Amino acid sequence: MLKLTDDGAKITLQGQPSTADNGMFWFGSALLIGAVAVAMAMSLLSERLAIGALALLIIGSFVFNKKRQQHKKAMSGVISSGTLWVRAGELVHDNLGKREHIHLTDNDKIVINGDTLQIVDDSDVRKYHITGFESIQEVKATKSILEGQALTKRHVNIKMKSN
Repeated sequence: MLKLTDDGAKITLQGQPSTADNGMFWFGSALLIGAVAVAMAMSLLSERLAIGALALLIIGSFVFNKKRQQHKKAMSGVISSGTLWVRAGELVHDNLGKREHIHLTDNDKIVINGDTLQIVDDSDVRKYHITGFESIQEVKATKSILEGQALTKRHVNIKMKSN
């Protein structure tokens, strides 16, 4: 929902918040089971086999940490829920009490892809991918405000409610 403010707009995104990856959960669970297996192997098997099992656990932990970091990096810059406070050249994303201030540089470009908005740098590398808009008009209004343009009738539909 779009609400105009004195210096921009407040937009409530309708998308679902991004959740943790199920694959990461299962991989972490397997790692935990592996740790229990290594503890049992250390008490039941010979020293060589126990050390081998411990080495496998360490390698598994390293792989898990690398995958988790890659997943976290891939999910950064994706905005699909919460509230956007939009002003010329600036966004504030408020999601579950966490606020992120996003300042656009002169080289940033704002691209509309259907009902999504992407902010890319001058070499077309995606910085932010924003989804969850209620309509294409909200996407166009957000782009116009970020670019410092004034809103016109084609950007905003005014709905009147009688009491």
